[in-house]
Amino acid sequence: MAPTKSLDMDFVRSQFPALSNGWTFFDNAGGSQILKSAVDRINTFLYEKNVQIGGSYDVSQSAAAALLEARTSAMHLVNASRPEEIVFGSSTTALLQNLAKAMTSQLSKGDEIIVTIADHESNIGPWDRLQDAGINIKFWPLDRDQMKLDLADLEPLMTDRTKLVCVTHVSNILGTINPIREIADFVHARGARLCVDAVAYAPHRAIDVQAFDADYYVFSLYKTYGPHYAMMYGKYDCLLELDTLYHYFYGKDKVPGKLEPGNPNYELAYATCGIVDYLQTLGEMAGETGSVRAKIVAAFDAIAQQEDALCDRLLTYLRGRNNCTIVGHADNKDGTRIPTISFRFDGLDADKVCRYIDQSKIAIRFGDFHSRRLAEYLEVTDNGGLVRVAMVHYNTIEEVDKLTAALDQMFNDTSAQLGA
Repeated sequence: MAPTKSLDMDFVRSQFPALSNGWTFFDNAGGSQILKSAVDRINTFLYEKNVQIGGSYDVSQSAAAALLEARTSAMHLVNASRPEEIVFGSSTTALLQNLAKAMTSQLSKGDEIIVTIADHESNIGPWDRLQDAGINIKFWPLDRDQMKLDLADLEPLMTDRTKLVCVTHVSNILGTINPIREIADFVHARGARLCVDAVAYAPHRAIDVQAFDADYYVFSLYKTYGPHYAMMYGKYDCLLELDTLYHYFYGKDKVPGKLEPGNPNYELAYATCGIVDYLQTLGEMAGETGSVRAKIVAAFDAIAQQEDALCDRLLTYLRGRNNCTIVGHADNKDGTRIPTISFRFDGLDADKVCRYIDQSKIAIRFGDFHSRRLAEYLEVTDNGGLVRVAMVHYNTIEEVDKLTAALDQMFNDTSAQLGA
């Protein structure tokens, strides 16, 4: 197998106009910068196709074709079987809330849903609220010693009343990639379905929902180089079973429209095409000449190579500081984590660290990142919580070195008055 070609970083960075504004963006888990190609697609729709779909006239037909193109691009992005398996929505939070509502008729009092303590609240809260309808919610704990989810801890939670297991592909605190196919096989063998929050995974690695065998798979486009929008994949048969969230005359067979009340935001959905355009170009630059899907996979191979280098650079620095605790795996053995890295410095409030780094025009974040239950479970909510550096492929080694130099200066600068 030929080695993966490195990314052309000049080209990559030129595709993200915001990167020229003088800031280093290391807060990408909260939202990535947007591709010019995604903005171009939004503008094209608004200027040329900005009408309601469903009309007989040419512009309406063109708008409908654009929406289908968006679903088809999303299909390629996640390797779904058909465009109808793609549901668009305003955010991952909203899509998961809608999914919980749409499952109402499938659930009976006493049924069980299992969530993980390691998830973002978006994949806990909607299910937790079903307790009001008599659904039992169980928590799959995190192995604190290994900082991972262990199937041995899931096993005793599952019964013949377990209908759904909800899990994150990657925690937005820990950064470790969970083995979704292994979890899916385990869950399916016990008669339940699997819902995956992939927000923290999608910007970093190629998604293959058929290989993962997840029943529902949800992530945000605004963290994957697009606008503030999101998408959910669902196996077609699973989507057919869901209740309609739209008008009464939208029957259960109207997939995916019944799950998009008020219709999708057409122009934001159309931006998905711009994301896939960019990934195809990266794949071609890596030497791939095959299908759209093959180019996407090749693009993410190159992306992973760049991100592994960023991850290793920062982790090496943090491991070398005797006043630093990395929350999660402290290395990136075999590429098993993404470059979302959370840590604490002894005796320093996380918010003071971030505000100091702000002075160098480096954007990082502090807190619990809406994974509060995990932060509480790990007892890291004091002193402003955690510092998080969340990198993506358009970041550079030079930017990592700029951050570590700023951190060194922070420790050496007695005038910083971090305790003030």
